[in-house]
Amino acid sequence: MKIREGGAADVPAILAMLDSAVEWLNARGITDQWGTEPWSSRPATVRKVGEIVASGTPWIAEIDGEPAGTVTLTPHPTSYVAPVDEPEVYVHLLVTDARFHGRGVGAALLAHAVDETRRQGVSLLRVDCFAGSEGRLVAFYESQGFTRTNPFTVGDWPGQVLEQRV
Repeated sequence: MKIREGGAADVPAILAMLDSAVEWLNARGITDQWGTEPWSSRPATVRKVGEIVASGTPWIAEIDGEPAGTVTLTPHPTSYVAPVDEPEVYVHLLVTDARFHGRGVGAALLAHAVDETRRQGVSLLRVDCFAGSEGRLVAFYESQGFTRTNPFTVGDWPGQVLEQRV
């Protein structure tokens, strides 16, 4: 696996990975996390992905030259999460293409996020995630060294903010 810095030209590949994740989740009966429609078919979501990528640094994990996963790191949280009173790196759009599930892509991207946070001289790495589906995603982040901080809801979508000191 190779992790490379991405850019605006990678937005179509990022959307394709998000679409594959929606399909994978839906096939397992999980529709509350990211809905049932592909991200690429929703203009507001396409615009939001472009804004997130433009406001931070996207990273693309590749396996055999194919985009296998992505994460975008920014110096600020998403709009529905309160900022903190210190510098931070925030994880956005962490996703593994469904073709590469079970190959450690998400864990590798989070390890890269930890390294990037240290490289920037920042000691706080945060992320928010879907807290439904019996907390499986929250448990994944905890297995990667994050601890829970603030639960939240956006409409009927339950979320959890987690952090890691690096």
